[in-house]
Amino acid sequence: MKVVILAGGKGTRLGSLTRDIPKPMVPLLGKPLVAYQLDLVKRYGFTEVIFVVNHLGQVIEDYFGNGEKLGLQISYFHESTPLGTVGGIKEMEAQLNEDFLVLYGDVMMEMDLNRLLQFHKTKQSEATLVVHPNDHPHDSDLVEMDEDGRISNVLPKPHPAGISYRNMVNAAAYIFSPVIFNYLQKGVKADFGRDIFPAIYQKVKMYGYNTPEYLKDMGTPERLEQVAADIESGKVKRRSLEQPQKAIFLDRDGVLNKDNNLISNPIDFELYPFAADAVKRINTSDYLAIVVTNQSVIARNLTTIEGLNAIHKKMDTELGADGAKIDALYFCPHHPDKGYPEENPDFKIDCDCRKPKPGMLLQAAEQFNIDLSLSILIGDAETDVQAGLAAGCTTIGLRSGRGYPKARVMPHYFFDDVNEAVHFIFDEKAKKSCQSIIEQALAYTNSTKPFGLAIGGHSRSGKSNLASHIEKRLQLAGKKVLRINLDDWIIPKSERTEENSVLTNFRLGTLNKDLQKIGDGQSVQLEAYQVHPNWPLVLKTYELAANTDVILWEGVVALCSKYILQKADLKIFTSYSETERYKRFIAFYDWKGLNATKAHELWESRQKTEFATIEASKKEANKIIEH
Repeated sequence: MKVVILAGGKGTRLGSLTRDIPKPMVPLLGKPLVAYQLDLVKRYGFTEVIFVVNHLGQVIEDYFGNGEKLGLQISYFHESTPLGTVGGIKEMEAQLNEDFLVLYGDVMMEMDLNRLLQFHKTKQSEATLVVHPNDHPHDSDLVEMDEDGRISNVLPKPHPAGISYRNMVNAAAYIFSPVIFNYLQKGVKADFGRDIFPAIYQKVKMYGYNTPEYLKDMGTPERLEQVAADIESGKVKRRSLEQPQKAIFLDRDGVLNKDNNLISNPIDFELYPFAADAVKRINTSDYLAIVVTNQSVIARNLTTIEGLNAIHKKMDTELGADGAKIDALYFCPHHPDKGYPEENPDFKIDCDCRKPKPGMLLQAAEQFNIDLSLSILIGDAETDVQAGLAAGCTTIGLRSGRGYPKARVMPHYFFDDVNEAVHFIFDEKAKKSCQSIIEQALAYTNSTKPFGLAIGGHSRSGKSNLASHIEKRLQLAGKKVLRINLDDWIIPKSERTEENSVLTNFRLGTLNKDLQKIGDGQSVQLEAYQVHPNWPLVLKTYELAANTDVILWEGVVALCSKYILQKADLKIFTSYSETERYKRFIAFYDWKGLNATKAHELWESRQKTEFATIEASKKEANKIIEH
């Protein structure tokens, strides 16, 4: 297959950088931008390249010559007058009598071209467009696709005011069959995205190949600088689907938007105000942002596939307006319960995609070469977490949306909302603190007793999630961890009084005796703390196994316990500012069903019975982690 590289760009926005050279020749870490494209196509076995040049085209020919030094056959078509992205290709019709690949010479790209070719062949496509979401869809050429990937609409920029759209952008890389020449006019200046695709998408078999790989136009000095940084950091290569990817899978309702109960109309779809910031943070990382959502509104006949697509257009448009993008979206339209007169029987099936089954995650993993063991699922319901666990992901439960109404299967972490969860995932300061703790535990060599790790701090200061992270990391390192949740010793709410202090509420005397029993190898069974009033009461047994490497005590009073202070090798105090703790406290008790007034009253009472005592325990800490 021949490769055509459109290399006539002037690059006027790059200023002095393109005064004497064409845009594709702008240097990037010591070599021309277009040289990276030549490296790419050669790596995937392409041997014949045709440059379409006009503005300063001789510079390109002088630099690369016939391509012999690169192991390529390079030829040139010099346009006498600029003919846009189309005209030069039409002029070469006689040379392009088989399918051919078209690249724009001013785009930095790193792609698994074998996947692209396989997609093109499998679909028997006559025109395959590489497409992807980006962070500025409002000023990009967009396409719409059906479930099979066939392009059903083309929306060149500028877009009419007020429209909603799926964030799926023409990335300016194509595979064409010679059929395309039937729709190109010789000698006429035209652009594929603006003039050709809108006119022919209904006439030819045109498909969109969605990829999260690295494709970035070098249009401005800022973008040039960013690409250089991404090359140096290795991000460009890591984005190739030749490399295993990792993803953050996001449930939709209750995670990104308010769960307004079986949303069937765009008017009822309302993004959380923090959703775009959370997604943008994922976009700047090495994770893909992928939505996996059960949408039984179709099986229930409350809307159609087209109606659901209208909702997702609204979501993409609003996220895109804030510079955020979803890399891919998978939905399950099914529901297993049959027999209702209003149902859509075509979708009333027991499928493999409806969560708690992991089908949507497995489909994404196959499409994008995702390592699920390195990936994370964020959801507000037990079915989300079950799907994530079945796929082998780390799981995060949220108190937003449905607020995790059941607790038979627990996630690895709990947060108030997706923004808080994403902040935790990418909190570099906390990661460094955790790393030093883990290294200290791993370096521990006393074979006569386990390493003792205590995590204390104020209520809602991040103790539990810190403990979960450390526990998980130690387990991955092969260490056996006994985690003891001190909340399990809190007296039942019905037995507490306003005069009780935090120490009496935690039954500190009983707690110390029970911890001694556990340390001596005895079994202690008690009724676990009921985190949410709707969660079932369960019995929990603590027992120190003979091969335990680490004992992790976690709770508000961890640094108030004489037993723990004697046994702990490392004592940690976690802390938020009082303003942030108050915000988190109110949100937590709102989740538990307490209104804002009652939650504030509880905060005030804790000022008298708890906060000063716990603050005083801070002096016992070897390490303080401030969020």
